[in-house]
Amino acid sequence: MGGIALLARESGVTVSGSDENIYPPMSTLLEKQGIDIKQGFEISHLKDLVEENENPEAINNTQVVVGNVMTRGKPVVEYTLNQNLPYTSGPQWLYENILRDKWVLAVSGTHGKTTTASILAWILEYAGLNPGFLIGGVPENFGISARLGESPFFVVEADEYDTAFFDKRSKFVHYHPTTLVINNLEYDHADIFPDLEAIKTQFHHLLRIVPEKGLVVINGEESNIHDVLERGCWTPQEEFTSENLDEAEVTKLTGEENTGWNTQYLNSDGSEFKVFFNGGLQGTVKWSLLGKHNVSNALAAIAAARHAGVPVKHAIDALSEFKGIKRRMELRGKINDISVYDDFAHHPTAIETTLKGLRENIGNHKIIAVLEPRSNTMRLGIHKETLAASLNEADQVLLFQPKGLDWKMDHVLDALAKKSSLHDDIDELITAICESAKSGDHVLIMSNGGFGGIHEKLLTALDTQNKQKAH
Repeated sequence: MGGIALLARESGVTVSGSDENIYPPMSTLLEKQGIDIKQGFEISHLKDLVEENENPEAINNTQVVVGNVMTRGKPVVEYTLNQNLPYTSGPQWLYENILRDKWVLAVSGTHGKTTTASILAWILEYAGLNPGFLIGGVPENFGISARLGESPFFVVEADEYDTAFFDKRSKFVHYHPTTLVINNLEYDHADIFPDLEAIKTQFHHLLRIVPEKGLVVINGEESNIHDVLERGCWTPQEEFTSENLDEAEVTKLTGEENTGWNTQYLNSDGSEFKVFFNGGLQGTVKWSLLGKHNVSNALAAIAAARHAGVPVKHAIDALSEFKGIKRRMELRGKINDISVYDDFAHHPTAIETTLKGLRENIGNHKIIAVLEPRSNTMRLGIHKETLAASLNEADQVLLFQPKGLDWKMDHVLDALAKKSSLHDDIDELITAICESAKSGDHVLIMSNGGFGGIHEKLLTALDTQNKQKAH
């Protein structure tokens, strides 16, 4: 919704909005663009607009764009309906006002949407195509999460979450992509989907609207995606796999057609790898991102960009200058050689792959994993049986029990044995990290929320501790 507000503002629309507990980087982005943000969902926020524009024509030119956090029964929703104010959903507004005449490149999947969409937008930018984009994060190469662009191409992060209280279809069916990436498919969003089959149905609805002239880029390692394809797909497909090929497999692959996108790792941490397409070596990627999951993200973006006309060599060159995304393994600071990272990981698979990527990069140095299970699915306890195993790569695990969590994390502590601890106070958690972290350690903080500003508070505490030791 913040990104849509930025696009509306860039389009010349006067924009204001309201939210609860908004935090950086989106809060600062909106403020820089002069978008008025009001705290909470008070009726007065809309009432003031109506009273300022008493003539019917002005009111008809005012549109309420409703986010999916809004539900029937909320006073602001009831006011909108009672006053017969024009309203729509974010995805519908985006299609009708921005995407209708665009070549849309949509990136979907349970994990990696933000990273892959950011990589794809950067590849198109590097190739001189000046794309528009709407991304659920802030790519460092752009410094903003959304822009209109100056070309027919538009990259959108395509989420399967539902659209609004009045439209229970997944957001992504509104986007009408010509190029579609499906990175992976697992059970998530337990607050709206009863099971994995319900999510597969939504992805099938998406496949049904991709045109014959389009392209569907899919992760060949994901059986759930193949299950969806078997329900019907009327669009050409290209598969990618980030499984590491050995020399014998490379030799066997050479010259074969229709093998899709493959890779051979030159560094085990995924920072350097060869790219193959249909049996032919395309080039070597050397970049700053880590992990097998990011190799997958890169291959998907290269394939999608190629469909839009970008030669693979240009895409590979672009990756060497890709700077990453805020809150995706973002190094927030280093104090006394203690590295503090911020990561958005919100699902056991994402947690596991992020930790493995870091481990491959830093070797035997100590990893201190700090986790806030904040997503709706985590809060419901859907992943509690697999959470401990996803944290195995960490040397020490500090779990934060937020208010409102529907389950106790005691059994996660038991599974992780002596290397874990549970905390319910941010200051206490910071003290525990400071007592444990030593020079050369890596502190990985994982949450899909603001986590009480823990990152800056921890860096300040480590700095204070370091200065005290110096005296």
